[in-house]
Amino acid sequence: MKTFKIISVFVASLMLFSCGNKKKDSASESKGKVKIAMVNWIECIADTHLAEAVLEEKGYDVEVITADVAPVFAAVAKGDADLFMEVWLPSTHKPYMEKFGDKLEKVGTIYEEGKVGLVVPTYVTINSIDELNANKGKFDGKIIGINPGAGIMKTTEKAINDYNLDFELVASSEAGMLASLKKAYDKKEWIAVTGWKPHTKFAKWDLKFLDDPKGVYGQAETISIYATKGWSAKHPELATFFSNFKMNDANLGTLMVAMEENPGKEVEAAKAWYHDHKELVDGWFKAN
Repeated sequence: MKTFKIISVFVASLMLFSCGNKKKDSASESKGKVKIAMVNWIECIADTHLAEAVLEEKGYDVEVITADVAPVFAAVAKGDADLFMEVWLPSTHKPYMEKFGDKLEKVGTIYEEGKVGLVVPTYVTINSIDELNANKGKFDGKIIGINPGAGIMKTTEKAINDYNLDFELVASSEAGMLASLKKAYDKKEWIAVTGWKPHTKFAKWDLKFLDDPKGVYGQAETISIYATKGWSAKHPELATFFSNFKMNDANLGTLMVAMEENPGKEVEAAKAWYHDHKELVDGWFKAN
């Protein structure tokens, strides 16, 4: 995660990256406005655009704001955004919850089998993080990461320290990490990357997590939706929808692939996915 030196320019930048959405013909036609904060991680992109597509069809005016995770938490806590659909707990986003938790409320849990760690292709013959040093040369002494502010990068820095790894953690981006992974995979070269599940890379390639005997990366994590404190009571229909928003590996996998295969047309792809799963999704508006 980014350090907690969150300055106003970051929060202000949320507005600069707001995604344009089709507006209703008049304010009277809208059931209300929903502002969803999003980080550019494929599962977050998929879930957020699905919510956007569905809610717009139901008559809501939806705005999606894209930023890094630190300003996203700050914006939801402050009320500059209504909710964020990608809170990983108990470990990954724990520092943010410690800082902002008293200004947030949990709305629902989307996915219950999240996992983070170091990922390698299955053809790599080691199975544990503590085997990395003995095979440093095969990995070129590098672990390929994502953006330096991500929680998994902080955890990987701790893993390098705890396992006394003689490896460099290379900061990149999700797209950069995936490009490096694909290049190595196509050549059957050894590579270790910071990885998480759910993610489309597990559908595209044969990959595995390295065992973590020291438990640095923690156990299974949940992906939950958090909103500005008090938001649910003011928006009961929306709160019901988001509290029932549940995804399994199969559904989330096909949705994420649809996002990747339709760059620039994610909302249209999400809308098509919605109509293919209409009974499931419409059920999310029904109170339990």
